[in-house]
Amino acid sequence: MKSGSEARQAVKAGLALAASFAALLAFPAAAQESDVPPGPITVIIPTAVGGNPDIVTRVIGNAIADKLGRPILVEPRLGAAGLVAAQYVAKAKPDGQTLLLVTGHNPETRKVLPELRAGDLGAVAKLKDTQTGETLADKANPIVYPPIAFPEPATTFAIEPKTRGDEDKISIALQRLQEEDPVLRLSRDSQTHEMLLSGMGQLHVEVVVAKLRKRYKVEVNLKKPKIPYRETIKGSAEGHGRHKKQTGGHGQFGDCKIKMRPLPRGSDFSFVDNIFGGSIPRNFIPAVEKGILEARGRGFVAGFPMVDFEVELYDGQYHDVDSSELSFKIAGSLAFKDAVAKCRPTLLEPIMKVEIAVPDDYAGAVMGDLSSRRGRPQGMEPRGRLQVIRAEVPLAEMLTYDAELTSMTGGRGSYHMELDHYDEVPSHLQDKIVTAAKAERGAATEAE
Repeated sequence: MKSGSEARQAVKAGLALAASFAALLAFPAAAQESDVPPGPITVIIPTAVGGNPDIVTRVIGNAIADKLGRPILVEPRLGAAGLVAAQYVAKAKPDGQTLLLVTGHNPETRKVLPELRAGDLGAVAKLKDTQTGETLADKANPIVYPPIAFPEPATTFAIEPKTRGDEDKISIALQRLQEEDPVLRLSRDSQTHEMLLSGMGQLHVEVVVAKLRKRYKVEVNLKKPKIPYRETIKGSAEGHGRHKKQTGGHGQFGDCKIKMRPLPRGSDFSFVDNIFGGSIPRNFIPAVEKGILEARGRGFVAGFPMVDFEVELYDGQYHDVDSSELSFKIAGSLAFKDAVAKCRPTLLEPIMKVEIAVPDDYAGAVMGDLSSRRGRPQGMEPRGRLQVIRAEVPLAEMLTYDAELTSMTGGRGSYHMELDHYDEVPSHLQDKIVTAAKAERGAATEAE
């Protein structure tokens, strides 16, 4: 019987070959022979001596869906008997599952077997209701492993179908791929409205795109995601908005005065009702706030949402007949534009907290590269044979970092980043961003 250390080494070696084995697996005819008991397979994982089990591996999902449905790589927990027994337990819809042993690259070495010993690499076919990370165990002796800590994605691409109308097909296909590979992330940016696909690197995402094309017949385009810039103000000012329109019967009239001031980063928006004496009826005040909210969503400088400011409504006028919610909503948006123009508006960009792990030999080159990307180093510390560099870097400078870090380090570096905060864009870059944003809005308007 192997020791726990030996078993772990054997399993690691098996996992290293898993990708090669996956292409060679096929569900054998023996799976349907009469000597295979009916019902889905259940793997019993015996408890170690003394009730303190030694985890050799965990159960992870593997996607060889074309031939095997949904096979599972079975990694046993070493027990007192040093093996994992394969039992067949009848369920609601028995469909004859079979345990396969993978022993090499040659398909002829595959065979159906009743047990897996610690360190063996096996697969179970057609587990339609089994998800990645779930444990297969005997009902009479259930064992649940701690959840697998999957790494966070490092690279994000915007993904769009080459053919209009394929968005639903993309979503369904990527959802299935996520079941196989929990590291994948699919999301939609609420500001840019882009569909975003995140993975461990550019190659990882390109492999997913290849699967979409081969398995699901969906062609997609990958591109850099748009940067979710925002706008804010650096000063305080007052604004006045008046909407007056006479069309022959009831007209439209609304008048409001506001004070606008900046708030600390991350405060988003605050509306203060400071109306006294009935200069604006209470039922029209929410309309003023709604007008300001809609106007801030459209931005002022380049069409990005306005954040981190406070608006105080302090005065206004109304007409007994012509005033309405619509009139005060329009007046609120006009007052917002009037005040923002006096408050020194500016652009904000997302700043990412970046952690990069590289060998000692490349630490200096990586630090210099971060400085060229407007990065602000936050420290460096050793971790084993690697140096871990922490920095704050604008997202706009990190869109192609995966490929560039691979080039700098010969594929020996890795990184992770997450949003930390928003900060002001340097003035010499703002003009380029504003020009590009206005050109894109103009192109979109022409397309419509």
